[in-house]
Amino acid sequence: MTTRRDLLRYTALGAAALGVHGEALASPAFAAQAEGAIALPPPISNAERQDRIKRAQALMQQQGMAGIVVEAGTSMLYFSGLAWGRGSRLTALVIPATGAPVIVSPAFEEGKLRELMVVDMEVRTWQEHESPFARIAGVLDDRGAKGAIGLERTTRFFVTEGLRSDAPDRALVSANAVVSALRQIKSPREIALMQAASDITMAAYRDTYAQIETGMTGGDVSALMEAATRARGGRPTFTLALVGEASAYPHGSKKVYRLNEGEIILMDCGCDVHGYKSDISRTWVHGEPSAEHRRVWNTARRGQDIVMETARIGAPIGAIDDAVRRYYEREGWGPDYTLPGLSHRTGHGIGMDVHEDQFVVRGNETPIAPGMCFSNEPGIYLPGRFGVRTEDCVYMTEDGPRLFTKRAPSIDHPMG
Repeated sequence: MTTRRDLLRYTALGAAALGVHGEALASPAFAAQAEGAIALPPPISNAERQDRIKRAQALMQQQGMAGIVVEAGTSMLYFSGLAWGRGSRLTALVIPATGAPVIVSPAFEEGKLRELMVVDMEVRTWQEHESPFARIAGVLDDRGAKGAIGLERTTRFFVTEGLRSDAPDRALVSANAVVSALRQIKSPREIALMQAASDITMAAYRDTYAQIETGMTGGDVSALMEAATRARGGRPTFTLALVGEASAYPHGSKKVYRLNEGEIILMDCGCDVHGYKSDISRTWVHGEPSAEHRRVWNTARRGQDIVMETARIGAPIGAIDDAVRRYYEREGWGPDYTLPGLSHRTGHGIGMDVHEDQFVVRGNETPIAPGMCFSNEPGIYLPGRFGVRTEDCVYMTEDGPRLFTKRAPSIDHPMG
């Protein structure tokens, strides 16, 4: 089990391994081209992936790991650039503490695998009657690697069981001290990609906002947003549009609501640029807001201000959530997760996954470090009535948090 003490250590390890400083995290501007598409920065290079592997190996050696095993998913993509799906047969990236990484794959998949590989790596195959876990153990044995095998956090149980059987002399431990420590501290190139994704999402929001009409359903609005996102050069990852009472439930309702004058619309949308994500929410009223709409919206907006004021290098990230909830309780919301009020955490890490370490939630004592990226979304929800959530993501510098997007100035001007 990962302890709080572990999390404190992992953050320090990741920041030191990446060598990221505040001045290196300045976000470049990506101006819209004349035709309306957003100019994209280049994707992550193989040189950066090789550097990630070297840093991972340094952390493994510090932690006494022989190597780490990474199943298909964003962590495999992070280290190798290989986009591969999970199935019943194991395909895994094995990164030993010393020496070159190896892909372990079903033999019949080797041709397709090599077509998709962007980093030249050795491939070790296994036939249907053979054990992929023995292949993994063989990689570490061949490299002369001593110590435990680290498992990336999303590794499935059957992989753990297989390694216990076929590598009985090696302990199995969490690889969070390597993978999470690196991934939660973003490089300048990663931040540039997230900035581009955020720019696209905000441009698509403005395009969509101008087209919304009375009588539309949430699905109608989502379709507009998806089309606008693609037109701006992004790949939509999610487009949530909650109309009326549906906005009172953070992830919506199965009921279909149509937009009427004087009703709230809450949108939560994001896109992907070269594997990196945006996540932005906006809330407004279709027509004239009521006094209560304004009061709730302004309180949630002040909650965002408190996030920005509390996020400081070295402070525990959970202190942000604590500060927001103290303010909300003074304003009559809650207490804690009680509704009406804030029923979810104040934010989450973001990068290649929409939700990553670190979570902005009570009890998370991980110290905030330069390069961390997380959402700022302290919503307020009134069950049976409406909800308000404005969400912008930030990246941390030595001087404090910086926004990927300008926050909404008012309920009357949600897009700025």
